[in-house]
This record gives sequence, structure tokens and C-alpha cells, in this order.
Amino acid sequence: MTSFKRILLMAPVMLFSIGCDRITKAVAREYLADSPGQSFGGDLLRLQYAENSGAFLGMGAGLPETTRFWVFVVAVGAVLLGVLVWTLSCRSLRPVGVVALSLVLAGGLSNLYDRVFNGGAVVDFLNLGLGSLRTGVFNVADVAITTGVTLLLLGELIGDRREPEHEKE
Repeated sequence: MTSFKRILLMAPVMLFSIGCDRITKAVAREYLADSPGQSFGGDLLRLQYAENSGAFLGMGAGLPETTRFWVFVVAVGAVLLGVLVWTLSCRSLRPVGVVALSLVLAGGLSNLYDRVFNGGAVVDFLNLGLGSLRTGVFNVADVAITTGVTLLLLGELIGDRREPEHEKE
């Protein structure tokens, strides 16, 4: 797949993912920031505003502000740049891998935007669960990242299983 075709595949995935995340975070900020939150589906889904200065489930939130900046802005930005370069240049990357990495990039970039323009914190507002068994509070960018990583792993597992079949033909 040429770099141009990769860009044509990456652009809509990234624009849609980033757009959904930015819009939902703006809505959450507007309607949930000063409220106790809302519950739907028998409390299966909770919408509750939170600002996370850490990473997944708040890990690293207690680090000094300078350390958080270097880890969550500079290091994450460098990793995202590396993923972008690799996605555009890796000739053996299949379309499912391009889509998967585009989702990871989109989620990472949107959360990075939050960190840069929201005082080092990411806006979270979604929480799923049954009774006391609940997820942490997350956002659409986190869903994109998780979906991308899952697609990448599944694509590799399925691709590895298909390789021997192609060799037999």
C-alpha cells in the first residue's frame, strides 16, 4: 500500500475519531461539569465529569507537575510521532493495521490536546458497570485507543494464522 493510500485511509478515521472526542468532551464540559452526573440503563452507563491529570485510571496523577509534563506530553508526543512515521512508512502494514494505528493516533492526539490546553488534565465522562463492578471514568479517545490496540492484536493474530495457508497455495 502506498503512502498516499495510507493517508487516504488514515485521514477519515482520524478526523472522525478526533471530531467525536472533541465534541463529546465539549458537551461533557458544558452539561456535566457542574452536575452530579446522570445515569442510564439501570445505571449501566453513567455520565459524570472528571478531569484526569494521570494516565489510565489516574496512574501517575500524583507525580510532580514537571514529571507529568515530560511523561504525558513530551514522551507521549514523541511516541505518537513515531507511530505516525511508522504507520506511513511500513510497507508490510496491512489496511487493518493502518486503521488500528490511526485509531490509536487519533485517541492519543486528542488526549494530548487536552493535556496541552487543559492544564495537564484530560476530560473524562463515561463510566460503565453493573452494581459495584464499574470501569474507571474514560472518554471517546480512550475508546478509540482501546479499539485500535484490539484491532491491531486481532489483525496480527488472524494474519499470523493466514500466513501458513498462503504459503501452502
